[in-house]
Amino acid sequence: MRIAVIGGGPAGLYFAILMKRDFPASRVTVVERNRPDDTFGFGVVFSDATLDAFETADAPSYRAIADSFAYWDDIAIHAKGAVHRIGGNGFCGCSRRTLLLLLQDRARALGVELEFRREATPEDFPDADLIVAADGINSPIRERFRDHFAPEVDLRPNRFAWMGSTRPFDAFTFFFKERPEGIFIAHCYQYEAGASTWVMETDPDTFARAGLDAMDEEASARFLEGVFAEELQGHRLITNRSTWRRFPTIKCGRWVKGNIVLLGDAKASAHFSIGSGTKLAMEDAIGLHAAFRVGGDVAACLARYEVARREDVEKTQHAANVSLVWFEHVRRFWDFSPTRFAFGVMTRSKAITWDNLDLRAPGFVAETRRAFAEEARAAGLPADDAKPPMFQPFALRGMRLANRVVVSPMCMYSAEDGLPGDFHFAHYAARALGGAGLVFTEMTCPAPDARITPGCTGLWNDAQEAAWTRIVGFVHARSEARICLQLGHAGRKGATRLMWEGMDQPLDAGAWPVISASAIPYFPQSQVPREMTRADMDRVRDEFVAATRRAVRCGFDMLELHCAHGYLLASFLSPLTNRRGDEYGGAVENRLRYPLEVFRAMRAAWPAAKPLSVRISATDWVEGGLSEEDCLAIARAFAAAGVDLVDVSTGQTVADAAPVYGRMYQLPWSDMIRNEGGTATMCVGNITTADQVNTILAAGRADLVALARPHLTNPNFTLHAAAQYGVRDIACPPQYLWGKDALMRNAARDQADLRELKLKARPRSHAPLREGLPRAAE
Repeated sequence: MRIAVIGGGPAGLYFAILMKRDFPASRVTVVERNRPDDTFGFGVVFSDATLDAFETADAPSYRAIADSFAYWDDIAIHAKGAVHRIGGNGFCGCSRRTLLLLLQDRARALGVELEFRREATPEDFPDADLIVAADGINSPIRERFRDHFAPEVDLRPNRFAWMGSTRPFDAFTFFFKERPEGIFIAHCYQYEAGASTWVMETDPDTFARAGLDAMDEEASARFLEGVFAEELQGHRLITNRSTWRRFPTIKCGRWVKGNIVLLGDAKASAHFSIGSGTKLAMEDAIGLHAAFRVGGDVAACLARYEVARREDVEKTQHAANVSLVWFEHVRRFWDFSPTRFAFGVMTRSKAITWDNLDLRAPGFVAETRRAFAEEARAAGLPADDAKPPMFQPFALRGMRLANRVVVSPMCMYSAEDGLPGDFHFAHYAARALGGAGLVFTEMTCPAPDARITPGCTGLWNDAQEAAWTRIVGFVHARSEARICLQLGHAGRKGATRLMWEGMDQPLDAGAWPVISASAIPYFPQSQVPREMTRADMDRVRDEFVAATRRAVRCGFDMLELHCAHGYLLASFLSPLTNRRGDEYGGAVENRLRYPLEVFRAMRAAWPAAKPLSVRISATDWVEGGLSEEDCLAIARAFAAAGVDLVDVSTGQTVADAAPVYGRMYQLPWSDMIRNEGGTATMCVGNITTADQVNTILAAGRADLVALARPHLTNPNFTLHAAAQYGVRDIACPPQYLWGKDALMRNAARDQADLRELKLKARPRSHAPLREGLPRAAE
């Protein structure tokens, strides 16, 4: 093959090395616009797992890198007058210039042609079988063929600048420094003896207040030397094109055009807060090389590369995006105790979790457990230092929960004329016996025409009230769980089929008229709703109040108003579904008017000692929908009206929404409402494990955690989690105690075996073993 690589950074060089080594008859040329030893920046950082991949891919270049890196095992977090060192991480730093020179040497030794100080385009290589565009984050080739590659660039708000220093480090170190201008962050690591990287970051408001927008490179460095004078320990900051920038998150719809393929930052960028973009780029090179090793023509190999590599790249980008958002909103968490703040730093990307940290830094997890329990005790709750966060109690008004696990509201679509039957009794009874602190009912409707489907439960007549009273009575008599009734009106999404017959699709027969904030159908084929009149508003409000009074008689411990997922009250809140020209449309304050009216009427009819929550969709996942400002305004308005908890969901407002799914994907909105809106929250959304529950709670991103699908297949989710963490005092019916005892015994043995397996499966440490190799502090 004739291979041309445009861009002589680590990605292009590494791919050239791998291809020339395994296809020695190929002619491989790397063209770079800069000189061989030019580099902008300071160091790069790799994890033990990445070093494993390098060693497997090309042992000689790995050994050259390993002979030149500084290695550390700890992450040190300096914030709010405290220092937390968390071990078991395994990273190395290496000079970017050294890395480039080592890769150049390896490439030359294999026969790769290297050309420097030359601009190149694909047309310069008319005989090339393969052209690799490794030309960086501002890739001219990608931009030239923008219509084909379809790049999306998300320019993030925080400002950052790469600087260096001679101060040594023995850990990857974060400094968080509060000043009158705001909070400044330094991401620091040593990459060789006497040289360290300092990535400076701050939010746009702090940047402006500090006047950094008017400073040149040298003035910025001198200002930051004042900010971090104590941390620099007398060392100066060094600049190298250290201009302030905003990070561009880049994604491309396509990576391949004919025989041209994008590699590294040209095709996708990942924020520096989860490591080095160089890691992602070199892993791209390994993936592209692997696609050619399988065989086939160039087109087949490039297609294979894009399919195989895209998922890993998107996972890395997702983790990076979650991480960068945490840093953008660090002010949210600034009032946390130093320990819980540090836990949030460690778990910000969701890649590191409670269990993972317990494996690598059990002392730090124990400290976090104690800090969480101490805060619960300060709130007047009987907390236990030995228990993880999910098994600490929680209280809302006069309702006390034994733990923080919630059975999420899930429609069963199994009622007849709104009447809960034997299925519902068995369903709710089983989940209450399974150990969860709080069990939610499915969305229950205050009137026949408020239902989503003919199978939805209701609370508008005496028979339904009796059926719910029976369920509540069992829960109270046979378990320690509390039970919450969720009330909602389907609005324009009503009169639809059962979920398994076509979710949100209109009924073929037997439909009832539907209403909404505006006369906009959900699907083009959906029934067109009638825009609500004032008389409709009075009737619906009174139906909610009547159902609330029935809920009091049923004995429910808590009540929730459903204002999410595009249902009736949500249709008032979203600008996508509320096009009204009266006092109930327009600004968010007007869109809130009717949902708040219903809520206040329910609050007045609901006992003062019992909590009342609201479920909202915090985003519509569509341009022009609810903004973060809208979301906070909605949460604060309900809090002012007496809400005790915001149940934070997202989307399902309009049919063309494009949610970005992932683990715990709705969590950012929960922590925004909790920590900026100032009200307790319950998070929900692709939360599947007890480990995730503990991570969310300890990081202060929610107060309660609701799980849906895990409870469908395992009603005893919480009991099993208690066994996993050795919490023996979880409630259990006396009829099942022998089973509980066996579960606890077996779980202790299984957890010990699992821990041993996890320790064995960890990437091996690449710490230098022979004396003389540079260690991070040397």
